[in-house]
Amino acid sequence: MAPTSSTRATNDQKDGLRIARADGDGARLAEAERIDVAIADKSPLILAGLDKLLSDDRRFNLVAKLTDGEEFLEAARQQKFTIAVIGWQLPTLHARDVLRALSRQVAAPKIVVYSGTNDPAAPAETLQLGGAGFVSKRAPPERLLDVLAAVAAGDMVFPFVDIRKMRSDPLENLTLRERSLLSALGSGHTNSQLAKDFGVSINTIKFHLRNLFEKLEVRNRAQAIALFLEMKHGAYPGGGGGRSMEPAGSSRGRRSRSD
Repeated sequence: MAPTSSTRATNDQKDGLRIARADGDGARLAEAERIDVAIADKSPLILAGLDKLLSDDRRFNLVAKLTDGEEFLEAARQQKFTIAVIGWQLPTLHARDVLRALSRQVAAPKIVVYSGTNDPAAPAETLQLGGAGFVSKRAPPERLLDVLAAVAAGDMVFPFVDIRKMRSDPLENLTLRERSLLSALGSGHTNSQLAKDFGVSINTIKFHLRNLFEKLEVRNRAQAIALFLEMKHGAYPGGGGGRSMEPAGSSRGRRSRSD
């Protein structure tokens, strides 16, 4: 028997309902697949521009808009986003400080620095400090979107970086005591000898060594000594910068005080 007009209408309604449900499911799926992004910049104009740029691209979901480094770090600790775009010179905390802080955080968001800085070392520093990408504000806006998508997919995206110049001075962040300790390590001193030379306990020496290894980004005494020897013989870019590396309590120091 041929279907009546009312039967055809009912079937059309059912088909339309199924299509609507499929469209709704697809929209919800697309929403779930969007990349949560935070932005932080000192310029309200840049923040407004990034807001518009990200909102117009359905790949991204802007979840936080911040104006300084401390606010950004607090938001990052709450893990509300997977990628962030930050300026190089943020109020309260420089991007360097933000990246250093995030390097100690488990499952930290990936950071793309977006900056108009004229500092040629900025991309290399971003890479060295654990950033995932660097984009100049002089690049087309679409470049930033492409970099964010690539970073979300697991890539790292930077302008050309001369890795030979990335760690120009490993001693930069060392205290005088830590530089003296490194020199003593290079001379083959044991922990007991170091404790005697510096006039402290062995436990204190172990504490200083842990800090020293962390700052030099080495894992053990052997790697620290190898780095020291590279600097001593000028094989490391920047060398030791002419800074004294004598133990504060060494025999040379004791002789100079008694003379």
